[in-house]
Amino acid sequence: MPSPDPFVPVTLTPLAAGEIRVLMAEKAPGAEYGLRVGLRGGGCGGASFLLGFDKRRETDNAYSIHGIPVLVDRKHVMYLLGMEIDFEDGENGRGFTFNHPRELMS
Repeated sequence: MPSPDPFVPVTLTPLAAGEIRVLMAEKAPGAEYGLRVGLRGGGCGGASFLLGFDKRRETDNAYSIHGIPVLVDRKHVMYLLGMEIDFEDGENGRGFTFNHPRELMS
């Protein structure tokens, strides 16, 4: 699924990659699915990052990060540049975090 394109707009920490592998094994509907990373919303409320399993679309770039197929819509790439996806498991809960070097523009 991933293209040979060496340019990757996002990174996964080893902890996030491990958690994603577990989720893919348990919840991904099939081998043709990858991890979709993108943006949701916009306008007055701003935008937020999204993470989920999806099939590759015609407008996607596909990457392999830590052996995980990652899908990013081409129109989202510029907003994701430099983003690191991490996973936290602590007293305040479990979940993925998005560490971005700049603010999202609304």
